[in-house]
Amino acid sequence: MSSIAPPPAKATPRQWFGLAVLLLPVTLMTADLGVLWLATPYLAADLHPSSSQILWITDLYGFMTCGFLVVMGTLGDRIGRRKLLMLGSVGVIVASLLAAYSTSAETLIVARALLGVAGAAVLPSTLSLIIHMFTDVAQRTRAIAMWVTSLSVGLAIGPIVGGVLLQSFWWGSVFLIGVPIMLLPLILGPVILPEYRDPNAGRIDLLSVLLFLLGILPIIYAVKHLAEDGAGLVALLSAVVGIAFSVAFVRLQLRLPNPLLDMKLFANRSFTAALLTLLFGMMALNGVEYLVPQFMQMVSGLSPLAAGLWLVPGAVGLIAGSQLTPVLTRTVRPAHVITGGLAVALVGFALIYLSGAGTQGVWLSALGLTVVMFGVAPISVLGTTLAGASAPPEKAGSASATGQTAYDLGLALGIAITGSVAVAVYRSEVAEAVPVGTPADAAEATRDSIGSAVDAAAQLPAAAGEQLLATAREAFTDAFHSTALVSAGIAVLTAVIVLTLLKHVPPTGATPEAEPDPEPVPAEPVTASITGADGKSASE
Repeated sequence: MSSIAPPPAKATPRQWFGLAVLLLPVTLMTADLGVLWLATPYLAADLHPSSSQILWITDLYGFMTCGFLVVMGTLGDRIGRRKLLMLGSVGVIVASLLAAYSTSAETLIVARALLGVAGAAVLPSTLSLIIHMFTDVAQRTRAIAMWVTSLSVGLAIGPIVGGVLLQSFWWGSVFLIGVPIMLLPLILGPVILPEYRDPNAGRIDLLSVLLFLLGILPIIYAVKHLAEDGAGLVALLSAVVGIAFSVAFVRLQLRLPNPLLDMKLFANRSFTAALLTLLFGMMALNGVEYLVPQFMQMVSGLSPLAAGLWLVPGAVGLIAGSQLTPVLTRTVRPAHVITGGLAVALVGFALIYLSGAGTQGVWLSALGLTVVMFGVAPISVLGTTLAGASAPPEKAGSASATGQTAYDLGLALGIAITGSVAVAVYRSEVAEAVPVGTPADAAEATRDSIGSAVDAAAQLPAAAGEQLLATAREAFTDAFHSTALVSAGIAVLTAVIVLTLLKHVPPTGATPEAEPDPEPVPAEPVTASITGADGKSASE
């Protein structure tokens, strides 16, 4: 005898209003990146940081966020996701005020580190609360699509809001955007958001936290160092140290009754496939995304503001793809939606490959990036959905944080891999193409990077400078085209992974299969479908 599983409850207006409260902090997390890029020249003129300090100011936020995501997600499972969100909101407010009124580069670096840790508390809290609040599969997918969309909105409006503030106020004003936004969860959270935590989580093992941080932070540092300076001893040693501590962390988790990260989650094919999809999908996207602004400015000659405006269509493409994904997955398997999107992204990579100097290169690269972001959007939505839904409710925080870590690592690896390819191609072509008679210091600067080439050309007589700049631009264009090919290859690999590991996941609108009458067997928290675990939730 069998019965049809009862459908999960539909979300009420309270849940949808709670979703709106959760999306604003998420938008802030990405908007913060855009405003900092614009503010960097102004804060550099005021605080006089060294070149290495500027790198720490720009990179440390993402560095700390990625490193602390899993720790904070697991902490939320133990103390409560709403409570962690509120603590993270307080941290963002304090760190934003410290950053805005920094009087030295060192203070700003500390503030950026604190912002990263606070951001790591906010992101998994918002996502795990969404997974808990929306039990209906289609509504959950739509809510997560809106969560991904809010990330895109932040990327789109960050440079615009930052530009307006910088025209009227001092550079520190861009950091104050987060203060009123993060007050909303503090005021409305206790009223509108549910609390949820794992009632059987136990205490956090501090040794596990230490080993995890000693594992993940050196690996992230190695990836960033590889992207900035290429392969070297520092990157190699950092990677080896990180891998060694990561192995020690995994071995410890397998022995603990209440681990920081439950290794059993990786036995779920859907969970592991979701992580791989997020990792490789973001590698394919970010491999070209970070080079497009440089191409527009250094090769096509656009101003930073003009280049920023040309990037807005890309964010719109990501928003459109994110909103279309839940509609498609009602009747189409997620694996087919993702691979279809990747096929569209390949068209975008082809457009980027065809871009050249001048106006033609600007609109082709912008159009290509827009198509790529539209095509990759299903990965962000469905990969995130599967990572969170494949875990039991009490593990949703750590599962969502692990998915977000894979997402961020994919972005970093995309820059590292394609960045290394771009540097190799650029330097190889420039090495033998520097015009005869170019001063040695200008030639050396040109071989280093196109940014240095632009500065060196400005110091030369007009004709010599134009000739040197043309050489650098041609080499960078070829390097840019090479990254499009590499990213396309990663996209194809991602499609193979998805079709191999996720083809069993049904559409969200599929009719639930008949289930046998319940038997007295222990409930295992792992599920192999996008519907996730639907056991009863525990509330405070």
